[in-house]
Amino acid sequence: MTGTPAPPPLVVACLCAQWCSSCREYRATFDEVARRFPDARFLWIDIEDEAALVDDIEVETFPTLLIAAGAEPRFLGPVAPHVEALVALVRAHAGDAVRALPDAPVRALAGRLATRAA
Repeated sequence: MTGTPAPPPLVVACLCAQWCSSCREYRATFDEVARRFPDARFLWIDIEDEAALVDDIEVETFPTLLIAAGAEPRFLGPVAPHVEALVALVRAHAGDAVRALPDAPVRALAGRLATRAA
């Protein structure tokens, strides 16, 4: 008898830059929310240090988040740097009914991040 496979873990990646003061200030918020969701994988990605990982994704506003269920991207965009905003986003994208984003470069990045988070 086989059971239903476990859903892939939620990956929450902050795409940031070390030179960005908003990102540096947001780090504590990001880490606090990560502790609230122990089943999710929270990743801090410096887009300049890890340019090959980010590849074709243009990040113009900081902080920018990518939220994915395994390799399926569910959200990519800038966020307000507040605990409540991040908690609401994580909760909203954790359910099975959320549709994946169709953009190929975003899907490719989500796949690379899922591998890293495993």
